Amino acid sequence: MYRDTLSLLGPALPVVSFLGRLPTAMCQLGSLLLVAETSGSLTAAGLAGGALAAGQTVAGPVVGRLADRRGQRPVVLAASLANAVAVTALVLAALDRADTGRLMLLAALAGATVPQIGPLARTRSVKLARAAGGDERTVATVLSFEGTLDEVSFVLGPALVGLAASIAHPAAALLTAAALLASCGTAFALHPTARAAAGTRQAAFTRTSAAERTRLPASTHALRATMVLQGAMFGASQAGITALTERLGAPDQAGLVYAAMGVMSAAAGFAMAAVPERIGLTTRWRAATAGLVVLAAPLVLVDTLGRLYAGVVVLGVAYAPHLITVFGLTERSVPPTRLAESMAFLTSGVVGGQALALALSGMLADTHGAPAAFGVAAGAAVMCAVLSWTVRTGAEARPAVAAPSA
Repeated sequence: MYRDTLSLLGPALPVVSFLGRLPTAMCQLGSLLLVAETSGSLTAAGLAGGALAAGQTVAGPVVGRLADRRGQRPVVLAASLANAVAVTALVLAALDRADTGRLMLLAALAGATVPQIGPLARTRSVKLARAAGGDERTVATVLSFEGTLDEVSFVLGPALVGLAASIAHPAAALLTAAALLASCGTAFALHPTARAAAGTRQAAFTRTSAAERTRLPASTHALRATMVLQGAMFGASQAGITALTERLGAPDQAGLVYAAMGVMSAAAGFAMAAVPERIGLTTRWRAATAGLVVLAAPLVLVDTLGRLYAGVVVLGVAYAPHLITVFGLTERSVPPTRLAESMAFLTSGVVGGQALALALSGMLADTHGAPAAFGVAAGAAVMCAVLSWTVRTGAEARPAVAAPSA
């Protein structure tokens, strides 16, 4: 199935989209390390990192909405160049020992101009699959492929930042991210598939009434909420891992533990293409959230490094299937003319939930230890499960939106 996906997308698009989304994974940790290094203040670093996350959370859906209305090519091109400039400005300001207020402003600008290549690549790939007459199995495979690229980028991005910081300076990592934004973001914007996706968008816009173009089903908000909760699990897990490795005297293991969870999640996402089509999206969603609850709860009792590795690696099995399924439910539920906006909203929800939970669970871990942070992750998993069992998405009954050949 993945051979068909690569044939559909071509050899260049997955490469430029992967390299174009790497900077998003690099900038969050990179900004924290850079400001901490240049200012000597963890508070200033946390404020700058929070401002970057807030900018991305608020502006991400706006970028997606513009892409739906104007097409991906001009929006991604402008955002990629603006983001490269903003990240470079943040680096120069940090090296110049700028005050915290200025750093926060530049970090927020860097977050707001993120070109959203991940969700837009997912949107473009799905539209190309629909345009080629692909069935639901094809679309599911495309979503699994894009989810795997996301997971790998969020594992590799922080690793590259850590490597650059240890060899040279955190500024080197962010300047590399800016270069990737300018080059690969531009390549993604100018790739011929951007025009094809725009063609399917215009055809869908022509066939769909004005009311249908703007109306979102009520279940959309539940799907967005579950992605915020998924982000909260990421943030709480990160805080718990950091707190426990520090208590065990192995703080350098925190990044490796988190990376191991990401690798397992990517493998699980890659395997999602093998799930039989007869198992519907709603059933997959409920199974994934049940897995989140069952696998997150034992982390509260973890007290050794070996058990921590085992616990978070096993938990990673449920992460990507949940993310991929929610993207699939959204693709089936929203009007095709608002698909990019909806995909960007989901990604922004993960970022926002992660930032909020990291701050909250970090404070809880300081006062009550790692189990308190892992308790936040388990609580978020329970809330995801409640949503999956109480919300009717209507995705199973709705026919697939078949875009005409571009």
